Amino acid sequence: MAEITELSKLGEFGLIERLNPKQNPVNPSTILGNGDDCAAMSYGNKSVLVSTDCLVEGIHFDMAYTPLKHLGYKAAVVNFSDIFACNGKPTQLLVTLAVSSKYSVQALDELYSGLHLACEKYGVDLVGGDTASSNAGMFLSLTVLGECNKDTIVQRKGAKEHDLLCVSGDLGAAYAGLLVLQREKVTFLANPQSQPDLSDYQYVVERQLKPEARMDIIQWFSDNSVLPTSMIDISDGLASEVLHICKHSNVGCEIYLDKLPVDYETIKTLEEFDIVPDTGALNGGEDYELLFTINQNDYEKVRNNKNITVIGHITDISLGKKLVTPQNTTIDIKAQGWNHYKDHHP
Repeated sequence: MAEITELSKLGEFGLIERLNPKQNPVNPSTILGNGDDCAAMSYGNKSVLVSTDCLVEGIHFDMAYTPLKHLGYKAAVVNFSDIFACNGKPTQLLVTLAVSSKYSVQALDELYSGLHLACEKYGVDLVGGDTASSNAGMFLSLTVLGECNKDTIVQRKGAKEHDLLCVSGDLGAAYAGLLVLQREKVTFLANPQSQPDLSDYQYVVERQLKPEARMDIIQWFSDNSVLPTSMIDISDGLASEVLHICKHSNVGCEIYLDKLPVDYETIKTLEEFDIVPDTGALNGGEDYELLFTINQNDYEKVRNNKNITVIGHITDISLGKKLVTPQNTTIDIKAQGWNHYKDHHP
């Protein structure tokens, strides 16, 4: 009898690699397949980008603290982020919704008001989808299409030794916001009369419930003639994403802990939960910032952008993937962010 392998043994990324092994494309129009934030197809002078994502109630979102309008907005934005991660522009969105009878028509109106708001802000057309019934809860599947010039698509591979590692915005805020919301849920369940006070956590809660994709960074690349050598969006945590870039580019890296950009409110919030801010920044996930590498020749351009931080550099693969502490000691980078199918129980 063949041995049965539990999904938790492979984890999310191991399962993806097993189900989607590297294959040579049959159609000449296929440029990028499995392994990047988007698939890419070539049609004329433009490349068409496609990405899909699913959100499952109880796994990706908790209705105890997720307003439906925010959920719709976030569901769209995290898909747009995948297109930006390939240096493209999102153009169309399709939404498939499976929902149980516990949701009213008015509730779904709220969900779609968030979807439409995101599409309006990012210049994307919501062009269709499908609806179905569900035995329990809500399931959302979104597919986004985008476009990019053939010669400006950026992949996870392409990072070279001596390239600079850069990140947009700040890190760890979405994770801090999730911790606050989960704590408030526990408090509410213990005392349904309690009212949450989130006045001290507005930034981190917003980063969790209503993230934004970095369209501004992609526009800045174009305006300043900067083409990253590799790029990925930060959905599963900085550590996980930098390991993806290193794996696909066949390189090593050094990241300086004291260079990680973390907002003051994030630091305060993480410390309330006895979490070292660096740990939250490295492993928190759902920031939807961009992690990218650039040639050193572009450093002078990047250093003047307050929304971009140089956090390290690419090394030869033989030197490994390292974190450098302020004391100048090195630690191996390990991804500890969320991984579907992994056993998350103690």
